[in-house]
Amino acid sequence: MDESQVIGALSALSQETRLRMLRYLVKAGPAGAPAGEIGEAVGSSSSRNSFHLNALAQAGLITSQRQSRRIIYRVDFAKVGAMVGYLVQDCCGGNAQVLACCQPGCCDGEGGV
Repeated sequence: MDESQVIGALSALSQETRLRMLRYLVKAGPAGAPAGEIGEAVGSSSSRNSFHLNALAQAGLITSQRQSRRIIYRVDFAKVGAMVGYLVQDCCGGNAQVLACCQPGCCDGEGGV
């Protein structure tokens, strides 16, 4: 992922509903979920779901596939991983303290190690 792609992805994630949608889809795994289920899970109105999901798709973070009458959305795990990798390696220069915070349970939730 290059700098402009990371900026686009972070921009898409800078909105509360879209961040919740991405987190929901990560938990849904490779099976993904339909728009209505995603919206219900994150408290988004059906009229706004497609707007938010489209923003995530435009940023390359999710994909969609039509299945009969509904559309299934899935996280593009490779793109999300590339974004995180860019932030940790390229942006943060491989700083050991930043890398240590990438391990589960290592930080106190307030930026400390």
